[in-house]
Amino acid sequence: RDMLARVALLVFAWAGGRSPHVPSRTLRAAPRAAVVRDVDVLVVGGGHAGCEAAAAAARSGARTVLVTQRIDTIGEMSCNPSIGGIGKGHLVREVDALDGLMGRVIDEAGIHFRMLNRRKGPAVQGPRAQADRELYRDAMLRELQAYPGLELYEASVEDLVVDEPAEGSAAAAAAAEAGRPVGRACGVITADGSELRARAVVLTTGTFLRGVVHVGRESRPAGRFVSTSEAVEPPSTGLAATLGRLALPLDRLKTGTPPRLSAQSIDFSRLEPQPSEEPPLPFSFLNEGESVAQAANLITCHKTYTNAETHRIVVDSKHTLPAYESGDGKGAGPRYCPSLFSKVERFPEREAHIVWLEPEGLDSDWVYPNGISSAFPPDVQLRLVRSMVGLEGATILKPAYDVEYDYVDPTCLRRTLEVSTVEGLFLAGQIIGTTGYEEAAALGLVAGANAALSCSRGPPLTVGRHQGYIGVLVDDLVTRGTTEPYRMFTSRAEWRLMLRADNADARLTPLGAACGLVGERRLERLREKQAAMQRGLRALRGFALPNAEWAAAGFGVKPNGELRTAEQMLHVPRAELCDVEAAMAAAAAAAGQNPAAAAACLAASGHAMAAASAPSMTAQPPPPPPPAAPPLPSPPVETSGGRNFVKVEVAAASAPVIAAVIARSDAN
Repeated sequence: RDMLARVALLVFAWAGGRSPHVPSRTLRAAPRAAVVRDVDVLVVGGGHAGCEAAAAAARSGARTVLVTQRIDTIGEMSCNPSIGGIGKGHLVREVDALDGLMGRVIDEAGIHFRMLNRRKGPAVQGPRAQADRELYRDAMLRELQAYPGLELYEASVEDLVVDEPAEGSAAAAAAAEAGRPVGRACGVITADGSELRARAVVLTTGTFLRGVVHVGRESRPAGRFVSTSEAVEPPSTGLAATLGRLALPLDRLKTGTPPRLSAQSIDFSRLEPQPSEEPPLPFSFLNEGESVAQAANLITCHKTYTNAETHRIVVDSKHTLPAYESGDGKGAGPRYCPSLFSKVERFPEREAHIVWLEPEGLDSDWVYPNGISSAFPPDVQLRLVRSMVGLEGATILKPAYDVEYDYVDPTCLRRTLEVSTVEGLFLAGQIIGTTGYEEAAALGLVAGANAALSCSRGPPLTVGRHQGYIGVLVDDLVTRGTTEPYRMFTSRAEWRLMLRADNADARLTPLGAACGLVGERRLERLREKQAAMQRGLRALRGFALPNAEWAAAGFGVKPNGELRTAEQMLHVPRAELCDVEAAMAAAAAAAGQNPAAAAACLAASGHAMAAASAPSMTAQPPPPPPPAAPPLPSPPVETSGGRNFVKVEVAAASAPVIAAVIARSDAN
């Protein structure tokens, strides 16, 4: 099949034709050996890590080529068509704050939006969106095609070109003894013999590095199945051999995906619905205060549960599972996104597990049953599915499967994600042991930006643990490594009270701008937002009432004559900004001012925000005009005496310009 495809490609190129899914700016592997020269950065792989890496490199000014087996699968959601979640949503917001793609693309393709953990504090709330799989892929491809300095090249990468001293030579021995890189990546070789040269190479091979897919006891070499068919995409074996020859520490991991069901075969009337939140909350800070592209087409998901019969089938069919290479024969899969078999084995006391039924698109019959991935044979999978309420007559459109693949122990990387022993070689995504689109995107952005910055000899992009979840992700990987697919959680971040999803732009956009990674449009939006924050602060600090009046308005303070500012009231337990604003408006009305005008003043900076023109009930002077570009708050630095904590109160993100109230205090 591969040979026929290559012959067809050669004939097509010889005839001067062009594949219908290849854009006009796309380079193609020519019939004869060709070399792409004078390129700064080569990115291998068109998944979520590769897309962000290529865009970040091009955004940083590097001439960039993204090489992928198939242009039409760029941005493919191989597993669950969703973005975000607890911890993961923070990563998406941080990628967006650094001018990445994922936040804007999911705002284009999202069809179901929810904020997870709403009952907990805002620091651990995580935005999540279900995507239309095809809309997401198409939107990502359009973004990449429009990027200046970025070209797409369709070919299978078979090997890495590394300039290195001869084995056993004095130069090699001296480099090894001094701890310097013993080689430099300078390009790749494709399946047809073409050589692509570059000053830096970013590998984002996902599950393709010596990948093997399993369905029951049947296994075959592949990186994954094509999304809507039983065809497979071939693995990258030559590249794996080269990484082994370079003495990089390789091991095996496993991941899996559940069967896909036909929506027409599901009895949704017996299931519990979960509608999308309205209005939907956009991911991108550029869309703050606006809506999402599919706001008029939001869908409803449903949930069902496994039961005792489901669990009996799982236990009785254990012997039909694949013979895995990793995890002592059980497969080294993700602990926090376990297979159905792992759930039943690990929690035998549980009588049921939730299964979310998530449509894969607006016009698609395919449904993703989130929570039942396990590579049983197809007949066992059908019995499992039909044992659940609402799925008694379900039809499987595509069976579940697992994939095992090689990964590189990330402790061999620097914090820039460059391999310490091979200069100019950067790794990102599942190739260094992570799981999830969001982790891959964050790592891809870091690797792509640093690959470009290494070419220009600029300072690298590094994010500290106190600055963002991206910093936590990189630090955990390069210092601790991983023996299972790594997933981000808010509990991994010791600074999580500071690292909220809604302040990622204030934390990281200036950092990205210093590296040339952020455009002027995003910087200007941040300046406007920070100016509104300063106006809101001055308004709250300039408004005061006696405690008796605050208590009469329902706040938990002693009813005496002591004056408290509106800012101080936000320190009172269970005091919300919207309640403080309502008290301010009521006081303005009681003082004889126009209540409508007072309410308009309070809303001037956006919904539920304190505006600069809020009336003052005391004789305090009016605040001065806001500065043109107010300074951004710096992250706290831990000292021997304790830590500084910043409390940021941010209201509903439907506001056109978001303001915030910042109160500083010390705590031992």
